[in-house]
Amino acid sequence: MHRPRATEAEFADELAVVRPDLAARYAAELPGARAAVLSRLWRGLTHEPLPWVVAREAGREGLTLRLADGRRLHGPHPDPYATAAQVTVVRLDGTPYDRPAHLMTGLGVPHGTEFAAELDDSVASLALSRATQEPRPTTWPVHDWEWEQRVVDGHPFHPNCRSRPGFSVAEQLAYGPEHRPVVRLGLVPVPAAECLVTGEWPEDLRDGERLLLPVHPWQAEHVLKRSASEGLDAHPLMSLRTLAVTGERHVKTALSARLTSSVRDISVYSIGVSATLSGFAETLADRMDGLLHFTRTLGAATANSPDLAAVLRESPQVHGDRVLPVAALATTDLPHSAAWLAEFARLALTVGLRLLELGVALEAHGQNLLVVLDQEGAPVRLVYRDLADIRISPARLARHGIPVPELSGRVVTDDVTTLRRKLFGSLVAGALAGTAGSAAALRGALESAVRDLPRTPDLIALLEQPLPAKALTLMRLSPGTPGDQWTQLPNPLR
Repeated sequence: MHRPRATEAEFADELAVVRPDLAARYAAELPGARAAVLSRLWRGLTHEPLPWVVAREAGREGLTLRLADGRRLHGPHPDPYATAAQVTVVRLDGTPYDRPAHLMTGLGVPHGTEFAAELDDSVASLALSRATQEPRPTTWPVHDWEWEQRVVDGHPFHPNCRSRPGFSVAEQLAYGPEHRPVVRLGLVPVPAAECLVTGEWPEDLRDGERLLLPVHPWQAEHVLKRSASEGLDAHPLMSLRTLAVTGERHVKTALSARLTSSVRDISVYSIGVSATLSGFAETLADRMDGLLHFTRTLGAATANSPDLAAVLRESPQVHGDRVLPVAALATTDLPHSAAWLAEFARLALTVGLRLLELGVALEAHGQNLLVVLDQEGAPVRLVYRDLADIRISPARLARHGIPVPELSGRVVTDDVTTLRRKLFGSLVAGALAGTAGSAAALRGALESAVRDLPRTPDLIALLEQPLPAKALTLMRLSPGTPGDQWTQLPNPLR
């Protein structure tokens, strides 16, 4: 049932075959899913530097975008930090659109057709994700992966929040964390002499002179085109390609599929630097007064291919029983308290800015950043996982007398703009904004959190300059432009 794309109707047809009991719930969830994706898309259209938007005009009745061809696109005043679906319809020269894919097709902009297909898939996948949900349990989860399964809607601001092109309905139900499956990872034997290995590869994943590389079943079928012996029962985490297995381990598998923005795999470069980054992170944690821990990379291996590789990490749960991804906070009652949100923002900014001053910018979005709570639910420390996309400044490290690790490539930069974008875009415009859920709530939390923080140049930039955020819609409409592209959001503190 593999196919390159799926529409709402195609999802319904397949669902009628594989899970007819979900058909009615799926249909009922479609309007809400359309509004959720349209709200994210409208945020991108109104705040990103799209070349075919020549002016944005605010009025009493909303916001109007003047397009390069003379047409006008009108919708409500956008809150760039809102996570609830606020937009149900926008009008292009008076014609109403309530489906994001139809709007993108109607705009007729370069690469819009491909993006429209992804938006269609995002809506259908989101409706499917919501259709399988049960009432939220009232008890505290026992396993860390249970928190990950509670995050149903995906990325809080990306129009492709649930886009999984290349995954059939049956495959989404079998592999998507929000559907709560158990996934049987395959094990592919590869001669150890043909592999790049860093860290310690465990004995239970060896067979004599061969390494047994955990492989996601979707990857085995669609990319590797080979069968793999059954190996590990695993619970998928938010990223879908990382799964929790027994023994307090997480396995990051190569999964060469496009999820939200990027085609996911595990580069040979990231395998090569993984042990060095993990060791370096442990030395940083010693300077954080117990406020930050990093999950250790236990071992990483690749058969010299980004399509056949795996990274083994310790579970964040080794740092406490009450540890959960920041993205999962929205599934609790905690962020609804202004005092709690301010306390969490103070902790997150204290850690993020102190580390940035030392010379390390975290990619601290709601998936990579976790928070440890005490028995009363107060945030006491943070845990960070997945070091592959951090940025390290040798100049800043040297200024603070920290030995510079032997690293090269994309993680190394002294560029101030790059460092601040990495942290502010992920932590403030991402994790904190997604937890707050609105500009007003984010403003209140930040105003309280920054009062007692050291007035470093980085903090002053955060207080006084527009807030950087990834231009997620522009990136999907610019397939020929590699790397991240950025926009500037209104500073919630100004």
